[in-house]
Amino acid sequence: MSGTTLLLNLAGAIALLLWGTHMISTALLRGFGTQLRNWMGRNLNNRWMALLSGIGITGVLQSSTAVSMMATSFTAAGTLSLAPALAVMLGANIGSTLVVQLLSFDTSLATPIMLLAGFIVFRLRDDSRYESIGCALIGLGLMLLALGLLSATLSHMEATSVFRAVMQSLDGDLIIAVVTAVLLTWLCHSSVAVVLLIASLAGAGMMAPVTAMALVLGANVGGALPSVLSAGSTVARRLPVGNLLIRLLGCVVLLPWLPLLAEHLSATQFSPAHLVVFLHTGFNLALAVVFIGLIEPMANGLSRLFPQQERPADPGMPQYLDEAGLEVANIGLSNAVREALRVADMASLMLNQVLQLFEKPEQAAFDKVRQLDHSVDLLSAAIRAYLADIGQDGLSDEDADRAQEVLMFVINLEHAGDILSNLAQLAIRRARRGEHFSTFEMQHIVALHLALLDSLNLAITAFLREDIAAATTLVGHKEIVRQLEASASREHFRKLQNDKTAWAESGDIFQRVLRDYRRVHHHIAALGYPVLERNTSDASHP
Repeated sequence: MSGTTLLLNLAGAIALLLWGTHMISTALLRGFGTQLRNWMGRNLNNRWMALLSGIGITGVLQSSTAVSMMATSFTAAGTLSLAPALAVMLGANIGSTLVVQLLSFDTSLATPIMLLAGFIVFRLRDDSRYESIGCALIGLGLMLLALGLLSATLSHMEATSVFRAVMQSLDGDLIIAVVTAVLLTWLCHSSVAVVLLIASLAGAGMMAPVTAMALVLGANVGGALPSVLSAGSTVARRLPVGNLLIRLLGCVVLLPWLPLLAEHLSATQFSPAHLVVFLHTGFNLALAVVFIGLIEPMANGLSRLFPQQERPADPGMPQYLDEAGLEVANIGLSNAVREALRVADMASLMLNQVLQLFEKPEQAAFDKVRQLDHSVDLLSAAIRAYLADIGQDGLSDEDADRAQEVLMFVINLEHAGDILSNLAQLAIRRARRGEHFSTFEMQHIVALHLALLDSLNLAITAFLREDIAAATTLVGHKEIVRQLEASASREHFRKLQNDKTAWAESGDIFQRVLRDYRRVHHHIAALGYPVLERNTSDASHP
């Protein structure tokens, strides 16, 4: 077999291994990401529970990078303090060794079983959860198949002079071996795949045990780099940089002792491949034991190293749309929900400012409404773009529905803001002509205003908690607002019939205000329908 063919086979096997790992992580996050995130949030009350949570979730996802992105998004959003997040990462590093332990044994018979079981579960039922489990099983089967291809390819490569020369160049220079593994792991974005490759090389006798151990240390350092490079804000860098520093410090301390350690371990009955796996596990266990008691001072130091940035002066600039959330759908949706609530806050402020303009027209209040409308438009556009980028590997049915709810929430509030901006212009133009709303008109406007604020609060409750009762009450408020508008309109016309000169003073402006308030309420009430429709859909598909 030619050298080119061997390299192609090796590259293909590594690509298949990476793809299998990617399938498992994305499938389980797509199907059960929300449940995993909620479970993770409930079990971070102390450092030891955080450590165990990191081990458990990484053992399921088989990707410490995915857990790192979840924890990074939590810390950047302020929902998780840095100290327990560091404990989560210590556990995630241990959890990533579990799959290496499992796959280091003979799994040739498990390959067809996993592939067949995954296909059957995937086709079993039209349900996103079954599809996710099926994809995860297929991904595990592909990983096992890739390991078999790696073993077969490496057995052929062992006889080539070029490969032996490359391996020999690493022997005797542990620093070069560490740097090589760091770069390889960073390129692959998977320490699991690189450690399994190192174990295969060591098992084939292509390198000395001390070189294999140095490569393992480099793989651990390189596995922390993707999260550091993908962190967006300064605060988001705290956790991945802390994880990188822990691994880097462990590597620096252990590296000088590797020759002595390799000499003692070589006298045991374990094979070189198993020694690689055991070192990987022992290294991360030792880091967890040493640093679990130091996470508080580390968190304080990282907070000073990466201080909190000042919030942007323009409220239209997003504050929570972290890029790390784009890789994990349910985290990205949580970020979008937080920004959507900021849109709701600005809509509430606009309502109050418009009422203030009706009562006492001032240029400052009008400028405030225009600025808020501009900010709502900017933030709404940012949320829509962010939602379009979430879940590049697909969303579960539940996450897709939630994304649609967020989208409709911000679009309806944006339309409501446009109407309120027009009402503000109407109020300021009328004030410049020396016209003002009468006491009778303001009584009805205030009544509508209070009804809209009540409905907006119900809309926020229904959206945030997916509260069926709040959504039902919100939709029922449409009739209340219709009756308020109709009553105000009838009394207004009755008043005009008794006082013919009143029409010359107000014209149809009061009627337009009533109509526009009802239009605003139409967009607010529309926020309850997605929650009710989802409940109806769930009831029809038990």
